[in-house]
Amino acid sequence: MSTRIKRLRSPMRKKPSQARSRATVDAIIEAGARILGDREWAGFTTNIVAAVAGVSIGSLYQYFPDKLSLVEAIRRRHFDEVLAVLRQATASDLPLQQSVEALVQGMIDAHNVNPELHRVLLDEVPGLEGSRSAHDAFVADYQSRYRDFVAAHRGAGAGPSDDVLAQLLSGAVEGVIHNGARKGTLDSPELKQELVKMICSYLSCTDR
Repeated sequence: MSTRIKRLRSPMRKKPSQARSRATVDAIIEAGARILGDREWAGFTTNIVAAVAGVSIGSLYQYFPDKLSLVEAIRRRHFDEVLAVLRQATASDLPLQQSVEALVQGMIDAHNVNPELHRVLLDEVPGLEGSRSAHDAFVADYQSRYRDFVAAHRGAGAGPSDDVLAQLLSGAVEGVIHNGARKGTLDSPELKQELVKMICSYLSCTDR
């Protein structure tokens, strides 16, 4: 059963209500992600983000009170992208090999758009006050999706619980993908092939 996630307070000063304002916010977040990846935390400023997004600094501050709140929005968008991959993987009824390939490729794609951004988010950016609750909610949903994936594809028989297997599997995938993002090796076909092989072997030989 999926874990119910409580509604989280947005890091934004106000939510966009019209298509034009939503487009403005999207442009700001996308520009912020590019700048954060290119210039890292030390070179990340709201003035540069506003210029790249093509909006005034006043428009940026209308939605984001400071650069930490903007980074939190960037981080949460990445959370949403990762959860979308997991939702798609757990919703399919494909055989194990194809399901794992889709899961791995989706994770690679989610982290390969701007791999330097993920390194900065992982290693440099301080957390916004209240960001822990957002991260905890993400982790709960994340683990729930992996638990569903494990339950659908693990071998038959006696063995560790779905929760334990989900924790091990998610940790292995996360470690390989984040390490690949840091080292710039996410495009390696061999990396993908070996990760798929590892997951398939583990789930196939795991007895219930």
